[in-house]
Amino acid sequence: MTWNLAPALVAAAWGAASGAVLPRVIARLPEPEPDPLVPAEDEADFARPVDDPKEPYADLARLPGLAWKLAVVSAVLAGLAGARIGWSPALLFLGYLVPVGVALALVDWRTRYLPTRLIAPSYVVVGVLVLLGSVLTQDWLSLRSSAIGWVGCFAVFFVMWFISPGSLAYGDVRLSGLLGLAVGSLGLAQLVLGMFTGFLLLAVGGIVLSLARVFHRRHMPFGPFLLAGAFLGAVFPLQLLTAYAWTVEGVSSLVGSVVDAL
Repeated sequence: MTWNLAPALVAAAWGAASGAVLPRVIARLPEPEPDPLVPAEDEADFARPVDDPKEPYADLARLPGLAWKLAVVSAVLAGLAGARIGWSPALLFLGYLVPVGVALALVDWRTRYLPTRLIAPSYVVVGVLVLLGSVLTQDWLSLRSSAIGWVGCFAVFFVMWFISPGSLAYGDVRLSGLLGLAVGSLGLAQLVLGMFTGFLLLAVGGIVLSLARVFHRRHMPFGPFLLAGAFLGAVFPLQLLTAYAWTVEGVSSLVGSVVDAL
């Protein structure tokens, strides 16, 4: 595994600076229209009632120590991206998406909303940066795979939302298209790997968080898991593949041992 120190330091500095101002960005987000939610019978004794009023963005932005915490998280993630990708044009849009993704993950985790005010302009910014990267490297295939990733992810998530709107919010559909646009430019294999990892993290994390009664299983925020999977697919694709290969090999060996014992 190759680590690039100089781009890592520059990206980490950018992540820290941009992460520190995220509370101001969150505080300025317009509040969405309230959704009338009626709890199901199995939610009656849940620790956090799902029909509680949404936490206002202004209150969220005033959480103690939020600025330095977001600065640290953004610095670490941006630094990892810089260390792994190096001085690549991809670092431009990843550097932008890291603080935006951190803000989206926090907001979705606390409120179960993914603000359109953050996602919609990010389509334009990421699209321009992906196009700029293709021009600088003369790599037009990455531009094509970016477009395929954008349309493909949006279409798949839209169908999922249309079939089962209760299990997926439309903000997740918007976010999937943005991530498809960005990670798709790195390669469709990395995009598929990242999306799969997001679903896997949701499945495992959902079980843990439901058992811990942090979230009800029907109201789990998908955004943080989707963002984490996309980041891992973009920055650590080979490591993910290796981990999955080891897991499959281990499960196969275990099943084989059980069959032999029978």
